[in-house]
Amino acid sequence: MPYSALSHLDCSKTGKRYEADEVQGVSDAGVPLLARYDLEQVAATVSPAEIASRPATLWRYHEVLPVRDESNIVSLGEGMTPLLPLPSYGAEIGVPGLLMKDEGLIPTGTFKARGAAVGVSRAKELGVTGVAMPTNGNAGAAWAIYAARAKMKSLIAMPVDAPSITRAECVVAGAELYLVDGLIGDAGKLINAAVAGRSGYQEVSTLKEPYRLEGKKTMGYEIIEQLGWQGPDVILYPAGGGVGHIGIYKALLEMRELGWLKGDLPRLVAVQAEGCAPIVKAYEQGATESVAFPDAHTVAFGITVPKALGDFLVLEAVRATEGTAIAVSDEALLEEQRRLAEHEGTFICPEGAACMAAAKQLRESGWLREGDRTVVLNTGAGIKYPETVHVDVPTLAIDSRIPAASAN
Repeated sequence: MPYSALSHLDCSKTGKRYEADEVQGVSDAGVPLLARYDLEQVAATVSPAEIASRPATLWRYHEVLPVRDESNIVSLGEGMTPLLPLPSYGAEIGVPGLLMKDEGLIPTGTFKARGAAVGVSRAKELGVTGVAMPTNGNAGAAWAIYAARAKMKSLIAMPVDAPSITRAECVVAGAELYLVDGLIGDAGKLINAAVAGRSGYQEVSTLKEPYRLEGKKTMGYEIIEQLGWQGPDVILYPAGGGVGHIGIYKALLEMRELGWLKGDLPRLVAVQAEGCAPIVKAYEQGATESVAFPDAHTVAFGITVPKALGDFLVLEAVRATEGTAIAVSDEALLEEQRRLAEHEGTFICPEGAACMAAAKQLRESGWLREGDRTVVLNTGAGIKYPETVHVDVPTLAIDSRIPAASAN
């Protein structure tokens, strides 16, 4: 069997078919293209047992990834992040079976490395020499790092308020970086204009190329494999551009067609911050897509996306799985970030903390049941967001003594 079973691309709204072996952006309808595979062939030739024997990276699922030739893979060992039990914290919020998929341990410190690994690899295979994108920080950092490993150029624009560490990652990787006094949409306008005048560059903005999504969907494959090829009851995920939700849902549907996942699909929960909650608002109103959220702002900078290109796909995934969408306050997510670290010794990003706050609130409302096997995605390492923790501790003179007993 070929290394990849990639067949073609589909328009996510009209179903129109597109050639996969050409550089592609969005469909003629202006919406994302989705990669399709010969799943019948995959099911006939590959088993979960065989996959389990492969190296512990996301490339273990290569038949349902788009890179046709293994020699084109650009990798830093990404994938197979742990699925951690949270017994102390879970018991406190009333969800004793709570699990956390910890993407903070992946290369570049966030789940963005998955999309960058697959997106850069496929771009390289198709002859792209430079990638360009707007970003809230972490995606740009990941794509810059992987582009450097692939010997490709990268052009990145991000809001001036993006986490400073992500600027450093871009610069150290040799990216051409620009800061914008605005939001990610403003950065996108600059990138779009720049790419039009550059030969060999591909714009790889969220869902404006088909293969970042394919990297992100491996989170779904891993969760199911790590649970013995069984689905949890609920998956909570922070919603910004929406690629994670769309990818996980796509993975669940593929695995069901492959026969690797039986029964009902997990209920998918889209989590946003109250300061930027366009998808939550659309869900509550029964709309099929969102309206640009005014004055978007939240400490969870990665989900500050006022209007996502793939919002209709996120809403479809949530509704099709009988999930829900919920917004939490910055105060609530920062409190759960602290409480989780105290209870479980894990320092997570504010976007992941938003999901913890959401799990707590959904349990209090009764939507989340005590017996539900629940998976929360932590999408990045908390150490990339030092500004979310206020440090106010004593400074001692060199001849001072530490108290015999801590006040904590």
